[in-house]
Amino acid sequence: MDLRIFTEPQQGASYETLLTVAKATEDLGFDAFFRSDHYLRMGSADGLPGPTDAWITLAGLARETERIRLGTLMTAGTFRLPGVLAIQVAQVDQMSGGRVELGLGAGWFEEEHKAYGIPFPKEKFGRLEEQLAIVTGLWATPTGETFSYDGTHYQLADSPALPKPAQSKVPVLIGGHGATRTPRLAAQYADEFNIPFASIEDSEKQFGRVREAAVKAGRKADDLVYSTALVACVGRTDAEVARRAASIGREVEELKANGLAGSPAEVVDKIGQYGAAGASRIYCQMLDLDDLDHLELLSSQVQSQLNTG
Repeated sequence: MDLRIFTEPQQGASYETLLTVAKATEDLGFDAFFRSDHYLRMGSADGLPGPTDAWITLAGLARETERIRLGTLMTAGTFRLPGVLAIQVAQVDQMSGGRVELGLGAGWFEEEHKAYGIPFPKEKFGRLEEQLAIVTGLWATPTGETFSYDGTHYQLADSPALPKPAQSKVPVLIGGHGATRTPRLAAQYADEFNIPFASIEDSEKQFGRVREAAVKAGRKADDLVYSTALVACVGRTDAEVARRAASIGREVEELKANGLAGSPAEVVDKIGQYGAAGASRIYCQMLDLDDLDHLELLSSQVQSQLNTG
């Protein structure tokens, strides 16, 4: 089981804070550092000092880290034109020496679009499908050839399809809870399928749908990595768990039911249950980015007990 660190900077984090967490992620032996792609806080957080852009952040981290994978859960398709996104991701992949992964979703948080003047189209899934076709098509076009696309939402004519990523294939992540269209899209384009904040039972059902869709699409079901994202709240004692839950405005019992919460032993057991449901990778959502001791505990007492090889 791979453990990855997943952050939500729109809740309040500077680039320097994210850099500190990313370096700790690398030093503590985790597989990857991922971040959300949002421009507005959610819930009761004050959001200070304000949002940071996902791909500008990852570009900086690409130059400041050496080993960890870097990516998004999920880049909002409403924020960027697909041709521009292909250029951005390819460039950051070059800057990292080939360590980037692209999670791409349709976009959903209407309030942040209103807050920053970003168009929020009614039809988002069709746009996402075209974006995936364009981004992956641009990268796959041989150097010296051109790429064109005539879609409902996007049209490209004779693109040189440059630059190319450092990797021969940038892993693409698709996620969600949809029962029909999402599995079909994942089967067509994804290297990894992620279902965020879902129960063990719902995760197993959704993994099954994606596996079936992959076979129908002519792929092997095991061609994809299957992952989940869960909030982490781990403590050496009950008091430490309660303190960490309070710091993020959550209740311990709710976190134990819906996330990775409790003692290291409890969390290792919960991870095992997700593994039995089909997950081979978990994104641990860390909501208090100033609590580096939490990262160290997750590394020394949870990750150390898992088969990460």
